[in-house]
Amino acid sequence: MKIAILGAGYVGLNTAAALAYLGHQVLVIDKDRARIHGLDHGCNPLHEPGLDNLLATCKDRLIFSTNTTAVADADIIFIAVGTPAAQNGEAHIGFVEDAAREVAGELHPHHTPTLVVKSTVPIGTGRRVRHVVERTLKSRGVQANIKIAANPEFLREGTALRDTLYPDRIVVGAEDSATHAVMRALYQPLLAQDFVPPPGLPRPDGYQLPPLVTTDPTSAEMIKYVANAFLAVKLSYINEIAALCERVGADVGEVAHGIGLDRRIGRDYLDAGPGWGGSCLPKDTSALLAVAEEYGDSLLLVAAAREVNQRQRQRIVEKLQSELKVLRGSTIGILGLAFKEGTGDLRDSPALDIIELLLARGAHLRLHDPAAIPAARELLQHDDLDFYEDPYAMATGADALVLVTAWPHYRALDLPRLAQAMRTPVMVDARNLYDPSTAQAAGLRYTGIGRSIRATSSDG
Repeated sequence: MKIAILGAGYVGLNTAAALAYLGHQVLVIDKDRARIHGLDHGCNPLHEPGLDNLLATCKDRLIFSTNTTAVADADIIFIAVGTPAAQNGEAHIGFVEDAAREVAGELHPHHTPTLVVKSTVPIGTGRRVRHVVERTLKSRGVQANIKIAANPEFLREGTALRDTLYPDRIVVGAEDSATHAVMRALYQPLLAQDFVPPPGLPRPDGYQLPPLVTTDPTSAEMIKYVANAFLAVKLSYINEIAALCERVGADVGEVAHGIGLDRRIGRDYLDAGPGWGGSCLPKDTSALLAVAEEYGDSLLLVAAAREVNQRQRQRIVEKLQSELKVLRGSTIGILGLAFKEGTGDLRDSPALDIIELLLARGAHLRLHDPAAIPAARELLQHDDLDFYEDPYAMATGADALVLVTAWPHYRALDLPRLAQAMRTPVMVDARNLYDPSTAQAAGLRYTGIGRSIRATSSDG
């Protein structure tokens, strides 16, 4: 098929690479000329494992352009533009409407492509997009019967290509069976898993064929928001339990392992930490609350999950305060700035809130991250911030270290070397990356999240 994707951001570019690998001809359109120029010359703007290789492998089936006129011959057109949060918390769909308007402005008479909304959008956006398209076509005097589908993405940064090629499910919302059939044909290689996996992206062991969930557009839009809100609630729940574990002397790792063995609960998203961030969970929970308010309802659990999440950042600072007593004038190293490992994304990262709270208390901060330093240098400008390329150099003379992002690089650190380099060997492990007994034996005054001092056996 001929595929056009409007938006060369995170969703658009990963989707383009995967569809090109499956054999489709893919045109990627973006208004950012510098980004398109870079992509044309083999420069990938995203830090995403495997994306560089896949873009290079599929370069003969990928075209990058700033010109929307090129969508005219496409069989399927994806809208994957940004939907920033509006003042009321709901996702702003101005860019989505602009993209739909531009597409409708280029369609030929009697051409019947399928327009797919891939962006995360408020409930009812599919209907709004149809109205924009039909109004634009009418103003041009063009007869074109365009199909419209909602196809939400469920990508996780750091594993986006794996999530695209080996999805848990594919959700398509449309008002007619013909549109469902078009999308089924597009995704058939993923549904059947009859393609050869790309190098470096093997099919997971025991992977089960994904179902195609066909529903109406409103339900598809709702599925996306509800899924992310549920994950946010689950993460906040285990963080609240972690605080209680500390008080009663239990270990949250063992508790999470024990309850996660129940198939109704599951072990995923039960890792206590500094709270959730990124481009999805904060924005989508806010948007879902805005939708509920618009309809005169309230989602108490989702609102509480957001409150717990914000409080979790404060808890990390309180742990440091408990160990150092005085934060003003202390030198503290932050290990990890990205909101999660495998990405350079700083959006709503817990590290940013922790940094802000520590600066407000007069601490001097040293920052390290394997991928996010360039973005952090642009975003964070303060006299009491220094950036380091080497974590051991950062630790030298420091009063404390706070591990915020669970990069594999940090798991491999030489803990005795860190402890010996520090002025005061305090470590707050906000990701429970290390075994408490091992860290203490290395000479660190170690504090985790909801953990007992003894080594755990159930979570590794």
